[in-house]
Amino acid sequence: MPDTEVKGIDDMLAYVGDFSRYQLILICLFSVINVLSAFHYFGQTFTSLVPEYLCNTTQYNQTNVIALECSIKLWENDTVYVEERCTTGWTYNNSNTHGYTSLTQELNWVCSDDWKPVLGQSVFFLGSVIGGIVLGVLADNVGRLHVLVIANMLAFCGNAATTLSSNATTFALSRFLAGCATDTNFVMMYIIVMEYLRPSMITFGLNICIGVFYSISCMSVPWVAVWVGNWKTLLIIVSGAHLTVLLFYLIVPESAQWLISKGRTEEAIVCFQRIARINGRTIKPKAIESLRQYSLENINCKHQQENFFGLLKTPNLRRKTIILIYKSMVLTLCYDAISKNINSTGMSPFIVFTISSATILPACLFILAVQDKVGRKALASGSLVVSGFLSVCAGIYLAFVENPEPGGLLVLAIIARLGINIAYNSGHQYAVELLPTVVRGQAVAVVHVVGFGATFFSTQILYLAEFWRPSPEIILGLLMISGAVACLFLPETLNQVLPVTLQDGEAFGEHEKTWQFALCGGGNSESTTILHRNANDH
Repeated sequence: MPDTEVKGIDDMLAYVGDFSRYQLILICLFSVINVLSAFHYFGQTFTSLVPEYLCNTTQYNQTNVIALECSIKLWENDTVYVEERCTTGWTYNNSNTHGYTSLTQELNWVCSDDWKPVLGQSVFFLGSVIGGIVLGVLADNVGRLHVLVIANMLAFCGNAATTLSSNATTFALSRFLAGCATDTNFVMMYIIVMEYLRPSMITFGLNICIGVFYSISCMSVPWVAVWVGNWKTLLIIVSGAHLTVLLFYLIVPESAQWLISKGRTEEAIVCFQRIARINGRTIKPKAIESLRQYSLENINCKHQQENFFGLLKTPNLRRKTIILIYKSMVLTLCYDAISKNINSTGMSPFIVFTISSATILPACLFILAVQDKVGRKALASGSLVVSGFLSVCAGIYLAFVENPEPGGLLVLAIIARLGINIAYNSGHQYAVELLPTVVRGQAVAVVHVVGFGATFFSTQILYLAEFWRPSPEIILGLLMISGAVACLFLPETLNQVLPVTLQDGEAFGEHEKTWQFALCGGGNSESTTILHRNANDH
């Protein structure tokens, strides 16, 4: 880089190398986080898996007894029978689970005890909400790297403790602990990698990792469960793998943007010097002095005390934050509901899960191919409106077909899953880019936590099918279309200087029109100019 004058963090990153050896190392480590996150989140699905089961009738005369799930019918003659509650245990059909033994089967948590695994799932969700808030706030106070490690250690402890569960209380407590790690164990590394990548390569680097490693890991979870044969061994493997994140302290840098936003410029300089050394570059003293001067002029002590509520104090930031929260609620609710709907196809849950997980890769490849051409705004809005339209079409199909074949249901489920994967994964990056650096950790956490909170309604929406079969698909479709409309009121982030301070965030995209897209020439330098002007006014 011939010009040694550094006018911002992005300039310094380009100076030391923004897509070289060090960035490739970070991408590889992010791939590891993708694998760990997939097994942590979906491992619980197979821990609590309920196989087909019937009441054990071996001690009865087989000529006059019929086994049901939670009861038996004892025939007194050809026309009279007595139905009794099952008290003799259960026999399980593991043909659909390929011989895998779940916690539900081992502890006989069925019939009158079927609430116990459900409790574990609910408490896991509760832990993710509380953990997301606490760790998000912590990330903006102690740093992204520390919270990344803490979250993965919580995942280790929670999954390891689950293997010791023998009753509902210990199971719920251990799942709560594991839930506290959820999302933060992924998002913190996402933020770190994004901040150290060349802006034009963010979509490529992040989506290749998610598309390949997260997708393959999701597809592998059921078959690793089959390979190890039982839930305890599965969770021992899952928990032990999280210990590898301790080694990240030796390689992964703290967020330089966060360090500078907290006034810790010298530590940020050390991070950049390390990156330059690994990338085979040398930082000249003039560049370092320029970065110090930039930090003094643009980051003052006030920014060190900023928090999420600062996003709600000014009109433009408040509008963007509320839209991001609503979009997160729509995406997470629809994603969860569509995923749960797949389980009702009547086919092997292992096969259905594998096929549906395979949609993650094409979704990420699609994002990779078009997001940096059409922009974040167009892809977020477009993918939601297409997914919503297809979901409404599926509802109309169900309204006119009384008994669709399982294969037909599976096709509809896979198409819906593909669409929502595109919307969900593209929306994740969009939110991170829009939120200012000084509150990015806790702001991303709040946006995600509120989204997780909305999943409470997914079961209720699916239950509406008992009254009118197409209602879930139509409701979810309309929600996604409303989310698409909301995205039109967000500014484009493609090829823009991302906001660091709250003032930057307020000015970002201030004059952008609702129907202005990067594809149509909307990605101009206006936001960049505003950011630099505001920076000089601080």
